[in-house]
Amino acid sequence: MFTRNACTNIKGSYLNALRIISLFLELKENPGLDIFPHTYIFGAKAAPGYHMAKEIIKLICHISKEIEKNPRIKEKLNVVFLEDYCVTLAESLMPAAEISQQISLAGKEASGTGNMKFMINGGITLGTYDGANIEIAEAVGNENIFIFGLKSEEVEGLWKAGYNSSYYYIRNEKLKNTIDFLNTGFDGNFKEIVKYLLVQGVADPYLCLADFNSYDEACLKAENAYKDFYKWNKMSLINIANAGRFAADRSISEYAKYIWDLKPLN
Repeated sequence: MFTRNACTNIKGSYLNALRIISLFLELKENPGLDIFPHTYIFGAKAAPGYHMAKEIIKLICHISKEIEKNPRIKEKLNVVFLEDYCVTLAESLMPAAEISQQISLAGKEASGTGNMKFMINGGITLGTYDGANIEIAEAVGNENIFIFGLKSEEVEGLWKAGYNSSYYYIRNEKLKNTIDFLNTGFDGNFKEIVKYLLVQGVADPYLCLADFNSYDEACLKAENAYKDFYKWNKMSLINIANAGRFAADRSISEYAKYIWDLKPLN
């Protein structure tokens, strides 16, 4: 089974949810569709005032329940939401995950250390060209990581040109069908998310719709790589072997040299 660990920020969660719904709709129309089995694992928390984060958690739970109602679809698609995500839970998840999805709006979000922990446990990164993903790509080579989406200068250019999320919605049938289902499916509970993505104020502030097609293609590329047992495990081992550059010793040494202006005693 192709196991994924989905990142928990807004952009990553929306992209994951949209693609899961698109797969669900394809399987609903054709249960015999030849796709590789997927399990998506979400672990998240949301601050009391973070309304849209709570909405995406609610959506993930609804997607999981909808899949449960369709046994044939569940054979190929599974969504699990783990409550009270914490370090103890991560200690079990990170060694088990085969894909580490590290998705942010390029140039806007700093990386945490999760991507490095997945890397040292053999998880292969699928993410945007941002934060520590850039360093991971430099360490392992572009052939051992799945990078997608707009880069920071492209994000800036799109905002300057005037970003219109409806442009992508209208021109991508898969994306349009997915968002339309959000508007009508799940007992009509997620019209607010549709407004957030298409019409509310500055619609789609994390450019999810702009990156959806590139994300979909990166996922397909990862799935095809996973089918090759030798290739996948080679990629995994290369990630493990190159994780040493993220060790604390290197970080402290660089802080001492470039920030603190300290010299070693010996």
